[in-house]
Amino acid sequence: MEQKNKHLGIHIDPELHYKLKYLAAYEGRSINGEILYLARREIEAFEKEHGKIELPETVEE
Repeated sequence: MEQKNKHLGIHIDPELHYKLKYLAAYEGRSINGEILYLARREIEAFEKEHGKIELPETVEE
């Protein structure tokens, strides 16, 4: 069974939004793409230090 992507809405202050938008543009990404890139990078760093985060057999939809 194919899993659908999740939607995540966040509240962000204007200064952080501007800086994130600036960084994303500099890197040639959308803001969404930049957030995903940063999240994946942090998860990778965490797993490198603490070990792989194992997923349950099914992930809640």
